Amino acid sequence: MNSGSISTEQRLQAGDSTSDARLRSHQLADIVHRSALRYPNRMAICCGETRWTYAEFDRLVSQLSAALRQDGLGAGDRIGILARNSHAFALWRFAVARLGAVLVPINFMLKADEVAYILAHAKLVALACDVEHAELAEQAQRQAPLLKHRFGLPSENSAESPKGIKSLAQLLEQAPCALAIGEVHTQSQHLAQIVYTSGTESSPKGAMLSHEAILSQYVSCVVDAEVRAEDKLLHALPLYHCAQLDVFFGPSIYIGAQNLIVSKPIPSQLIALIEEHEINSFFAPPTVWIGMLRDPGFSSTRMASLRKAYYGASIMPVEVLKELTSRLPQVRFWNLYGQTEIAPLATMLQPEDQLRKAGSCGKPVLHVETRVVDDDMRDVPPGVVGEIVHRSPHLMMGYLDDPQKTAEAFMGAWFHSGDLATIDEEGYITVVDRKKDIIKTGGENVASREVEEMIYRLSEVSEVAVIGLPDPKWVEAVTAFVVIKTGHQLMEQAVIEHCHRYLAGFKCPKRVVFVESLPKNPSGKILKRQLRDQSL
Repeated sequence: MNSGSISTEQRLQAGDSTSDARLRSHQLADIVHRSALRYPNRMAICCGETRWTYAEFDRLVSQLSAALRQDGLGAGDRIGILARNSHAFALWRFAVARLGAVLVPINFMLKADEVAYILAHAKLVALACDVEHAELAEQAQRQAPLLKHRFGLPSENSAESPKGIKSLAQLLEQAPCALAIGEVHTQSQHLAQIVYTSGTESSPKGAMLSHEAILSQYVSCVVDAEVRAEDKLLHALPLYHCAQLDVFFGPSIYIGAQNLIVSKPIPSQLIALIEEHEINSFFAPPTVWIGMLRDPGFSSTRMASLRKAYYGASIMPVEVLKELTSRLPQVRFWNLYGQTEIAPLATMLQPEDQLRKAGSCGKPVLHVETRVVDDDMRDVPPGVVGEIVHRSPHLMMGYLDDPQKTAEAFMGAWFHSGDLATIDEEGYITVVDRKKDIIKTGGENVASREVEEMIYRLSEVSEVAVIGLPDPKWVEAVTAFVVIKTGHQLMEQAVIEHCHRYLAGFKCPKRVVFVESLPKNPSGKILKRQLRDQSL
């Protein structure tokens, strides 16, 4: 060995600076700082009257994290947020990361007992809420003994903060000195956030995601969804949901794009915002796209700036996709598929395949390996239904305090999605249904999606959801809930006869229920469980 060199072991024993974790730091808050170095004067956040450049956003992230530390919070603490979209939500998301704490975003549609369950199960020590959800937070806090801190956030269009608790403005005032970059030594493999699944069980599961998993997923999004620094993105779906938070908002901050944040996805307002702000990139679930299509203000002229459009969270009816591509010929569409446990993106259908492979969720993205398997974990032949399973650095660390469910999910060293699908000769995957949404009628299995697609062919139909309801003869009766387009009429028998012309008899609805709207969560997913509960 050269007399002038020393071994790695000797360097570490001597406290060599190359072992300093800050040298290789790669956690969520780092991406804000790096974008601020590249584009300090570019608009990072636009929300209501608030405008923050990347340099300002980075400074505020450090300032807020310093304030939280002054209040006794630190690395590893679990900190929640219960609020609609706002600039404050965006700031809170990255300040918690810079502190080295763990973010727990909470669905604001939940009831007090449901919120209390998450507060207690996740062992939250702090919670931020806006005025609209302050009472809900207070009710839930009474059932969560570990929650010691509650903070108030402004909303999109109001600086007002909940009374009686420390506001965001007060937090920022108390910490004029920002937390230095790298002062908290968070590692990429450390827990970054716990996201609770909506699930079908009585108690939701907390999916634990590391910084590494989320950032790996960001790279897949940037590459496969073509997120670019020049983009102007509109974020209208709830940021508590991983689709908006981590498939679009996070990657756009990573790459240094501009972000317009609004609190609610109201179709007429979305159209106006796209026109006014010259938005070129927008994500919404099919229900929101349908709402925009049916709005009198929808036109290719008003949407002229839009170039990249994304849909996901639920299956896009093929007939709606055809109408969208026809009315917006300048727009390229992507279909995104995934779930909370994979941070959440897994597969993607690219623009050139939208009509050629209509209805498919595409192929695995950059950092994902996906198979469709039978009950013995063997790959199914093309066209045969199996379960989707994944391997990926995107994947969660496991379910919080639930080793049994974690073991079941990762059985056979693959993550089991619970989604049923087919795969074709070219490797394109088509989701058939959730295992829970398969209707067992008269001894036969019916995929609700197949029936929904058939009903969508009727020009009078705006939206439809098909479920199985208890029946003394069929065990479960195929039942369609239909929303009719404004100004149109449709009879139950016409729907049933239409289905009988194209589908096997056992797949056809035994009953059609006409409703004014379908129940949805804030991310636009149709709540079939609520439909069942309301019908029993």
